[in-house]
Amino acid sequence: MTGHSSLVIGIDIGTSGARAVAMDAGFGVVACGSSRLSDFSADHRDPVVWWKAVCTALGQVLDAIDGTQVKAIAIDGTSGTMLPVDAAGTPLSVPMMYNDPVVDADILGRITAQAPQESAAHGATSGLAKVLTFQSIPDVFRVIHQADWLAGHFTGLYDVSDENNALKTGYDPVSRTWPEWIGETGARIEFLPDVLPAGAPIAGISDAAATAFGLPDDVVIVAGTTDGCASFLATGADQPGDAVSALGTTLTVKMLSDRPLFAPEYGLYSHRIGDMWLAGGASNTGGVVLSAHFDNERIAALSAEIDPSTDSGLDYYPLVQDGERFPVNDPRMKPRMSPRPENDAAFLKAIFEGIAGVEKLAYDRLASLGSPALRSIRTVGGGARNPVWTAIRNRKMPVPFLSVISEEAAAGAARLALVGAKSAGVL
Repeated sequence: MTGHSSLVIGIDIGTSGARAVAMDAGFGVVACGSSRLSDFSADHRDPVVWWKAVCTALGQVLDAIDGTQVKAIAIDGTSGTMLPVDAAGTPLSVPMMYNDPVVDADILGRITAQAPQESAAHGATSGLAKVLTFQSIPDVFRVIHQADWLAGHFTGLYDVSDENNALKTGYDPVSRTWPEWIGETGARIEFLPDVLPAGAPIAGISDAAATAFGLPDDVVIVAGTTDGCASFLATGADQPGDAVSALGTTLTVKMLSDRPLFAPEYGLYSHRIGDMWLAGGASNTGGVVLSAHFDNERIAALSAEIDPSTDSGLDYYPLVQDGERFPVNDPRMKPRMSPRPENDAAFLKAIFEGIAGVEKLAYDRLASLGSPALRSIRTVGGGARNPVWTAIRNRKMPVPFLSVISEEAAAGAARLALVGAKSAGVL
């Protein structure tokens, strides 16, 4: 077992499994655990499966540390995953997952009619649409988010959420309230959870949970966040202007801001984290374009032939099909990937430059909407490991490119646990 005077634990429940990390006060990750949902069932909607995966990942961490040193725990979950529960926390229906749409046109119409344009409650997958779907089930006590339900297993409280998970359910992070217009949709506000800032202490661990996991009875359970926010926090970004680019299948950019940014026409909303705001948007460009032309081995070989310090002179906007969301909102936008050089390395270089150009345009768009000046970029996802692409990006965006503390969302949840432990005076 590792010896540390004080530790916190972050838990991430994602689309395929659970992960847990123990973190010390210096942000060092000292133990990790993981578990796949498929180890327990093919039904990823079953909350019992979520809990089994969490218990397994947490158990692996606790086996590797001295559990008496744990001071706080925080959990992140998939944004927009909702379930109705009774007062004991028992699920009363199959949950609706983050990507499950509500198809009732009446429900969606009521939200459209009442929700302000900048609200994140619009759309068929919104948390509020799911509340309206679930609230008529007999014996409903609350309709809560995935992370709320899991945190309730540690506190015995199933009526508390955080400002990030609550955003798509209609919560107003500026006024820090459930706004009155929610009631005008027909939603019963008494079924909505109380909302705390991400990183705020919820309560002490319950006697039952402390006994089950062999944890001290003074462990504090801390309000968590969404998986997306947790992934950002895990990188170590913590100042206005700090940005994170995710170079995965698609390109996603997020930035800490000293003011909230809302531009629903770009799918841009702001999560409140401490005294700052996390704003971001997602493009349709990214690794999906690369993989349409080359496999990973070919990309690596061709990258070795590219000089990233020079410009190809080609002006690509790489897409695999028509349509873009951010930083340009145009569902009819055509891919721009011609002329194609005969040399594959030159073609790959032009794609790299094109995606980097979209990334720069995305940060310029945030600036035009009122964000701070871009201060630094941390990169996650597969593209982060290509040094040639990184050099091209840095040439287009000449700010410090910083390394990430972790790519594990659970480490972001652990950072919130540290905040909560300090706030509660146990660290």
